[in-house]
Amino acid sequence: MEPQVAELKQKIEDTLCPFGFEVYPFQVAWYNAVLPSAFHLPLPGPTLAFLVLSTPAMFDRALKPFLQSGHLKPLTDPVDQCVAYHLGRVRKSLPELQVEVIADYEVHPNRRPKILAQTAAHVAGAAYYYQRQDVEADPWGTQHISGVCIHPRFGGWFAIRGVLLLPGIEVPDLPLTKPLDCVPTRTDRIALLESFNFHWRDWAYRDAVTPQERYSEEQKAYFSTPPAQRLALLGLAKPSEEPSSASPELLFTTLIPKSQNLSRARGWLSPRVSPPTSPGP
Repeated sequence: MEPQVAELKQKIEDTLCPFGFEVYPFQVAWYNAVLPSAFHLPLPGPTLAFLVLSTPAMFDRALKPFLQSGHLKPLTDPVDQCVAYHLGRVRKSLPELQVEVIADYEVHPNRRPKILAQTAAHVAGAAYYYQRQDVEADPWGTQHISGVCIHPRFGGWFAIRGVLLLPGIEVPDLPLTKPLDCVPTRTDRIALLESFNFHWRDWAYRDAVTPQERYSEEQKAYFSTPPAQRLALLGLAKPSEEPSSASPELLFTTLIPKSQNLSRARGWLSPRVSPPTSPGP
C-alpha cells in the first residue's frame, strides 16, 4: 500500500475503528469500471476513496453513546444520525483535505442512488457481493433476485454505511484487493440468495459463513423495527400503535440514562416488533 494511503487509512481508522467501524481504500476507477455511466462517480479514476462499514460492535460503541450525548434530532433515523456524526468527525480530523461524504442511503433528485454501496464494498475488497450472475444456470426463471454482500468475518452481520471521497488525492498505483469469496459453491450461493430474497426476516442468510460476532438480541430487535418507528421505540415520538399491555422486561433500558424518567424508557420496546419492509442493516 502506498505510504500516503496507509497514513490516511490509519488516521481514518483512529477516528472510526474504536466505535465499531471498518475502513477500506479503493480507487474511483474500480467502482466506475463495473457500472453503467449513469452511476459513475464524477471524479478522475485514480481518485482515492474509502468504504466505511459498521460491525456488530457499532451498536454499543457508537449508537448507545450517541443516543445519550444530546446530539439526537427528531424526524431523522437515529442510526443515520449517528453514522453521519462519526463520518463528520473524519472530515474534521483531516482539515487540510477536501473530504466528500456519501451515506449509503443518499439519492439524487431523480431518486437514483448516489452510491451503490454493495458494489463499492466489493471493489474495495471489504465484502463479496453475491449476485444472480454468480450462480451458473440459476433456477429462478423470471423471478427478480437481489444480490447481497457477505463479509468474511461477520457474514451478513454488518452494514455498509457510506463512502469517503478525497478529490485531489490520486493513487494510480494502489493495488487492487479482491474480496474473499467465502461462499464459493453453487449450492451455497443458491441457498444464500434464496434466504436473502425470500426469508430475510429470520436473519438466517447472515450466517452464510460462521461469523466471529453477531448482533445481540437487543440490536436485532432494534433493527427489526422499521426506521420510521425507531424514534417511537426510543420514546422520542408518538408510536403508530399502542404497545401491548403484556410488555416483557425491556431490552432497551440500558440505552436510556438512569436519570431520565422511567415512563420514557417504557417507550423503547413493544413486545410485538413489526417486521421491516426490506432487509435491515
